[in-house]
Amino acid sequence: MSSVNCARHLRGGAAAALWLALMLAGAHAAEEKTYPMKFTFPTINDSLHQLAKSYAAAVEKDSGGRIKPEIYPASQLGSIPRQIEGVQFGAIQCAIVPPEFFVGVDERFELMTAPGLVTSMEHGQRLAADPAVLKLMLGLGANKGLRGVGLFNITPSSIIAKNAIRHLSDFKGKKIRIFASDFQTTAFKRLGVTPVAMTLGDVLPAIQQGAIDGALAAITVYATMQYQDAAKYVTETGQPTIFGVIEISRKWYESLPADLQQIVDRDGAAAATEINSFTIAFNARVRQMWLDKGGELISLPGDEQSAMMETLASVGEDVSKSKPQLSAGYELVTEAAKRTR
Repeated sequence: MSSVNCARHLRGGAAAALWLALMLAGAHAAEEKTYPMKFTFPTINDSLHQLAKSYAAAVEKDSGGRIKPEIYPASQLGSIPRQIEGVQFGAIQCAIVPPEFFVGVDERFELMTAPGLVTSMEHGQRLAADPAVLKLMLGLGANKGLRGVGLFNITPSSIIAKNAIRHLSDFKGKKIRIFASDFQTTAFKRLGVTPVAMTLGDVLPAIQQGAIDGALAAITVYATMQYQDAAKYVTETGQPTIFGVIEISRKWYESLPADLQQIVDRDGAAAATEINSFTIAFNARVRQMWLDKGGELISLPGDEQSAMMETLASVGEDVSKSKPQLSAGYELVTEAAKRTR
């Protein structure tokens, strides 16, 4: 080989080696890049908070620290609508919220709040794990910046009020906060209530100021967020059951390498299942906590509870029958509820 060709060969080899080194460095840099993951939810020290902590710990561990979670409970990143918008636009990476608050994105998000759908916590957990229900509920919002990764049962709902609701007749004329759902609006109107859709952060001040007479939420909220000084009477109607959905920012998700996408999906689904034993134990614990704080737990007389359920039985069908997509979704979810009962 001539000295000229030899020099060219050496230069070519050096260039190739440099190119390979740069490629490896680039790949290594991509692997080392970190991705912040903000978790937002409206409550604190409850099942949503516990799920967020478990999910955050899992993605940080499984990603080798490449995903950096930050947890913001109690609506620290804004009201529920602002939290949802933040996820859609990518400013927030994960929201854990009851699905009916997403009805502005797709009206089918309210399906899980149909009265009479669920008969117990365990039933709700089986329904949330049903493959057909998961496929439907987690796919909603896919074209609106969302990616659902988990669905779980939180708790039966109840009504907190400044003046005790001990009978069905006590509902009449009351102004009560509900979630943003046509199912809930229709249901409460049938009970003689003026329903007021309101995000959780506004509920306690509204009760304190007398803007509303009471609110639909859960004992897990009243006990952990210190409602006892504003209202101490909780009527445990058990309807509707409150679910939670884990929604990821699609914009953020699509910016992740494939291996991190798999971790986010897998760990979100696992967290939604693993929270089940915690929620049952936690609900029992906070009921006693509420009593210890001086609150009262009320059940309607048996015949009146049955009458209430009869009054509400057709709400889901009546609300959805003129809306083809909602009607099809309602049929799917109610069939799954029968199948898992």
